[in-house]
Amino acid sequence: MTDTGTVRHAPARAATSVRPRAVLATLVASAGLLGVTALALWTAGGQDLDQSAMTTVTAGRDTQLAVLSVLGYVSIAAVAIVAAGAVALALMRGEVRLAVAALVVIGGANLTTQLLKHAVLERAEYAGGIVAHNSLPSGHTTVIAAALGALCLVSPTWLRPVVLTAGSFAVALTGASTVVAGWHRPADVLAAVMVCLGWTALAALVVGGGVRRTTGGLTFAVLGSTAAIIFLIVIGVRPTDGWDGFLTSGVVLGSVALVTAVSAAVMDRVSPSH
Repeated sequence: MTDTGTVRHAPARAATSVRPRAVLATLVASAGLLGVTALALWTAGGQDLDQSAMTTVTAGRDTQLAVLSVLGYVSIAAVAIVAAGAVALALMRGEVRLAVAALVVIGGANLTTQLLKHAVLERAEYAGGIVAHNSLPSGHTTVIAAALGALCLVSPTWLRPVVLTAGSFAVALTGASTVVAGWHRPADVLAAVMVCLGWTALAALVVGGGVRRTTGGLTFAVLGSTAAIIFLIVIGVRPTDGWDGFLTSGVVLGSVALVTAVSAAVMDRVSPSH
């Protein structure tokens, strides 16, 4: 307090530019995608590991129907609804640049996944190995993870905990469900998440802006992705080999949850504060 009775307030902390962390996140996502792809598609050991990981969990008929029901909601219509919601939220807040960025993330991530899966990547064939078409990255997982990235970009800081919790739940549930259903191997899911993280970080790099806060994003993301795995267990997903396969199935489902949570937290960290 001064002699005149006025109170000196500490100056507000200046925002830190989002671009350095966006560059780092883009590089990490690219390296992660390349690493997962090289291991799962171009090495015999990686293919064997990925294939066995896909078959480590099982589900009865009712659970399979529930899982397929979840996957049935992932469609072009779902993409359009989320895209419209993200754009509307950004425009309501007067953030045209973020509305564009959200559309770029959704469109870019989904297009990248389809191009990689159908036109760029090929699964190497090894003698004695399982001959199968390339399914990496997972399109279903991309749809949901790209939506999460777009919503992180356009959401105000106070809404991020809800977005991260619900979004991580949806991504982990969708990704793990494709594995349980036998549609995708775990590497397909991880690659899809890397694609979406990369596009979110790249959009943040172009848009720019500042970050002032920590929302505790990792905590909320872990909560959401863990809840998804617990949900699958509750409805009947079990280790294929019974208790003998408990550790292996735990590693597979846990890896999906962990990568989802960390990637969601990074999406939050590279999204400008507003």
